[in-house]
Amino acid sequence: MQQSIAHIALVVRDYDEALDFYVGTLGFHIIEDTYQPEQNKRWVVVSPPGSSGTSLLLARASAPNQEAFIGNQAGGRVFLFLQTDDFWRDYNRMVTAGVMFVRPPSDVPYGTVAVFEDLYGNRWDLLQYNGDTPYASAVV
Repeated sequence: MQQSIAHIALVVRDYDEALDFYVGTLGFHIIEDTYQPEQNKRWVVVSPPGSSGTSLLLARASAPNQEAFIGNQAGGRVFLFLQTDDFWRDYNRMVTAGVMFVRPPSDVPYGTVAVFEDLYGNRWDLLQYNGDTPYASAVV
């Protein structure tokens, strides 16, 4: 049997503002942006450059109980992990683009990591694994 996680739904306030951040600021690629008239919503999927694995489904909140989770899908913990093959290249590009880092870069036993927030406040790790972790061989 072979399985994988295809998408992670990220609750957003507005499709276009989310695309501005994930595509315009982080440099993600739009995989699909399809209007679904029967539900008055869009199927918007983005992924980091060079990724062939899990992608983000940008899911617009459609009810007040969903709106409450925008920016806090993990209760303030790091929610998503953006792996890179060149930490300093991407860190410097993101800082220049205005991404808010809430924890500075640090060297840890498994690599180099810094924590940033997306436009809604969800926390992400930007990380580059070193050769001492089983994740180091994962495709970036």
